[in-house]
Amino acid sequence: MKNLVILGAGTAGTMMANRMVTRLSSGWCVKVIDPEQEHLYQPGLLFLPFGARDEELNLRARSKTLKPGVEWVREAVQLIEADAKTVVLDNGTKQPYDLLVIASGSQIRPDETPGLADGGWRGSIFDFYTLDGALALRDALDTFEGGRLAINIVEMPIKCPVAPLEFTFLADAFFTKRGMRDRVELVYVTPLDSAFTKPMASRLLGGLLEEKGVRVEPEFATGEVDADGKNLISYDERKVPYDLLVTIPTHMGAPFIEASGMGNELSFVPTDPHTLRAKEHEDIFVLGDATDLPSSKAGSVAHFQSEVVTENLLRSIGNESLEEGFDGHANCFVESGFDKALLIDFNYDVEPLPGTFPLPWVGPMSLMKETYLNHLGKLAFRWVYWNALLPGRTIPVPNRMSMRGKVRPASPAPTSTKGGHHASA
Repeated sequence: MKNLVILGAGTAGTMMANRMVTRLSSGWCVKVIDPEQEHLYQPGLLFLPFGARDEELNLRARSKTLKPGVEWVREAVQLIEADAKTVVLDNGTKQPYDLLVIASGSQIRPDETPGLADGGWRGSIFDFYTLDGALALRDALDTFEGGRLAINIVEMPIKCPVAPLEFTFLADAFFTKRGMRDRVELVYVTPLDSAFTKPMASRLLGGLLEEKGVRVEPEFATGEVDADGKNLISYDERKVPYDLLVTIPTHMGAPFIEASGMGNELSFVPTDPHTLRAKEHEDIFVLGDATDLPSSKAGSVAHFQSEVVTENLLRSIGNESLEEGFDGHANCFVESGFDKALLIDFNYDVEPLPGTFPLPWVGPMSLMKETYLNHLGKLAFRWVYWNALLPGRTIPVPNRMSMRGKVRPASPAPTSTKGGHHASA
């Protein structure tokens, strides 16, 4: 019996296990190694700080997310012995593999920034990238009486790069609906030189921040946090004071990647950008947040990557050349507040463009434009996630980005959608 071993049962790992268990021959065993008992729908965390009380809908027993035939090893990984083709577990046992998929995701590391995880943690400093953090922030916002709320990205890359922007837009709507927006100063503190990494989307999203009265502090490389004095301090000694800090801490790969000597400085695995095979190991593939690729660390990207890795695992077994099938495709809804959202679709080479999605002229979704339908799409994705994405079913969005329905504007993109997003306040 040969072993396909998958490290991590998050979005990427679960999809891979469910895909491969139905595609491999009877001579193969599919094993997933992950110690966590529950699977978390991470996009749902965004809404919890603003009063959503449906946290139980974002959790599902891991045993219910894996198809019959997948062997779940409920242990943590200590390290990979690549030369011996074994995975060493925390309990001291070893799991041999013939092919290995690293899908161990990324995790927030507030301890990487001096002062961030000290006295102010969950007092005046909160995150929303974890379930505990989002619930604690919900309580904090519920009793917040006003002042300066700073949203700070410590450094890139992070999971779901648009989530901090979404949080800011939703905060604007939240305080507006409570009749206290004039008592809250929102400050968006980012290491980037603008709102987003892609020029057209950056102009559009930056315009929204300006419309909503959000102050942007760009090119701010956070060096430390003075929790007592309530100040963010950059490496060049700039200071941003706050009353309440919402942090997006440094993200790093799983500790076992560093222990195995396989990662970069942030413990992400060097990965071929198109085949998704580990650059230094022919029998190891990497997908999702565990890669070092310049694509977004988002669920849609893991989905598109999983299709390529599925094909390349089968080709590897058949001693065939690998498919260079991943083009950096990312597709995500961006909540903009007041029951509206944008939709962006892009890849390594093509930035987000206006148009319709998935069909030209018909849509029904609009690209780079605030609409109520896009907001409904964002909400509906949770059902799609549990019932189609995780089970590994075919979703009618190709893993390669299509130019159908997209329009390259002749003039610079507008800085505002002017969609009347305050109308429902």
